[in-house]
Amino acid sequence: MEKELSGLSLTELWELFPVSLVPHNDKWNIYYDEMEIFLKNILSECQIQRISHIGSTAVPWIWAKDIVDILIEASENSDIETIASIIEQNGFVRMSTEGDRISLNRGYTKNGFADKVFHIHLRYAGDNDELYFRDYLKEHIKTAKEYETIKLRLWKLFEHDRDAYTGAKTEFIRKWTSEAKRVYAGRY
Repeated sequence: MEKELSGLSLTELWELFPVSLVPHNDKWNIYYDEMEIFLKNILSECQIQRISHIGSTAVPWIWAKDIVDILIEASENSDIETIASIIEQNGFVRMSTEGDRISLNRGYTKNGFADKVFHIHLRYAGDNDELYFRDYLKEHIKTAKEYETIKLRLWKLFEHDRDAYTGAKTEFIRKWTSEAKRVYAGRY
C-alpha cells in the first residue's frame, strides 16, 4: 500500500521531490498570471495588499526550479490564518507556519511533481524582501548570473537536501537583498 505524502519521512520527500533546475521558461509568467487571477478571486473578501511573482522563475534569464513562487501580502489588520484557510480550501497544502509567515504549496503528488507547481508565501504587508531581491536580479544581469552559477553548483551537491540547498544560498541572497533595499529604498 502506498503511503500518503504526509506519511513520508523528510528523506523520502526529498527523494520524491529533488532540487532540479531548468532553463528559464516563459510559461512561468503565464502560470503566475493564471494563479494570480485565481487567488484574487478566492480572496476577494480578504484584505490583500499585493500579490507578486517572486523567486527565480520571476527572473527572465536564469535557471530555476520549475516551481512558481508567489508572495501574498495581507493588510496588517487582517487575519492571515483565515486567509490561509481559504487558500487551503482551494487546493493548497500548508507546508509551514513560522510566526506571521505561512507557506503553502500545490502540485506535489504521490508520483512526484505535477505539471504546475506553486509555493505561496503568505505574510503581512511589508515582509517582502523577496521583491527587492527579485528586482535587483532583474536589473543587474551580472549579479543574476552569479546567483545562477551558485544555484547550479549547489543543485548537484544538495539535490536531495532542500534545506541545505536553500541554506547555502542565504549569504548571497542577504547581501544582495540588503543592497537592493538601499538602492530601492521606499519602493515597497
